[in-house]
Amino acid sequence: MVELWRLRLARYTRFFLILPILASNLACAQQMPDISTIIRGVDASVRNRIDRLASYTVTEHYAVFRGKDEVHPAAEMLVKTTYRKQTGKSYEIVSESGSSIWRNEVLGTLLDNEKRMSQPGNVETALINSSNYEMKLDGNAREHLNGRDCLVLDITPRRTSQYLFNGKLWVDAQDFAIVQLKGTASKSAFFLASAAEVTRQYDEMSELPMATHAEAVSGSALLGQTVVKVDYSNYQIDLATGP
Repeated sequence: MVELWRLRLARYTRFFLILPILASNLACAQQMPDISTIIRGVDASVRNRIDRLASYTVTEHYAVFRGKDEVHPAAEMLVKTTYRKQTGKSYEIVSESGSSIWRNEVLGTLLDNEKRMSQPGNVETALINSSNYEMKLDGNAREHLNGRDCLVLDITPRRTSQYLFNGKLWVDAQDFAIVQLKGTASKSAFFLASAAEVTRQYDEMSELPMATHAEAVSGSALLGQTVVKVDYSNYQIDLATGP
């Protein structure tokens, strides 16, 4: 009789120990929005950024690394970037060093492409939204990244472009703001190099997701591996007035 009582007590104890775990898993399942809700949230967050961001300035540090050496840059450039909603981006080179070939052919081309793509009429074709991407939940649909609870999406571009990527998108689980993009460009920006593998990280500033770090890795039989790293700092943001 005593042994039977102990056995039942052990069963009840195990049940009450796992009950919080079951409740937690059920809560997570209930909190996971469906994919259509997530896509609408991402679209709304991207549109909110476009509508509210009147202008900004930011300091961008570019570094080009060759081969497997990611300690000693082959070229560097410090740039003050100004963005205005009506005209797009403009650049002021503050300082530069290293190989003129890599500064002109790689960084110069990169800045020219960014300037052109930021202009009204072009910027819409590079936005991370459902107009430019097919989106679905990743197999591991929820992750913690940079201290934020994120939903993970697999993204596929709807057309071929050097500004659109096959890969993954991390968005904030609460407001669907972009936290990180990681993928391969669907088209190479340079005819001598492979399509770049790109990582972009974002943080919220003035309640808008702004880039904080980016990396692009590409390679070719002729040039070998090239890595471009960009760090963004000293944002000065002006928001649009009105509703």
